[in-house]
Amino acid sequence: MPRFLSVLLAAALGLSLAAVGASLPTYHLQMRDGHFIPALLEVPAGQRFKIVLDNQGQGPAEFESTPLRVEKVLSPGARSFVVIHPLRPGRYPFFDEFHRELAEGAIHAQ
Repeated sequence: MPRFLSVLLAAALGLSLAAVGASLPTYHLQMRDGHFIPALLEVPAGQRFKIVLDNQGQGPAEFESTPLRVEKVLSPGARSFVVIHPLRPGRYPFFDEFHRELAEGAIHAQ
């Protein structure tokens, strides 16, 4: 019986975590050969949110932000996401490590 309870508890925990993730405000960011579309994400300050990353370029891409301490590498055609902790008002730059010579994007929390 303890095994059944642990399986049931794990399933309930997984469902509750999925519900929390589904309720986060979500922003979409396309990555295409060093370019971000859109280049600026406007988000509310003080609230967690999710960014869905979609690499539509011909090569690998990396979403990286030093001030946010987040990085995610995607192969061509891959899709993934990052969850960002609540931000104070301000501008938080991000870039593609594979294309450092190109302009960076930013998250503007207000």
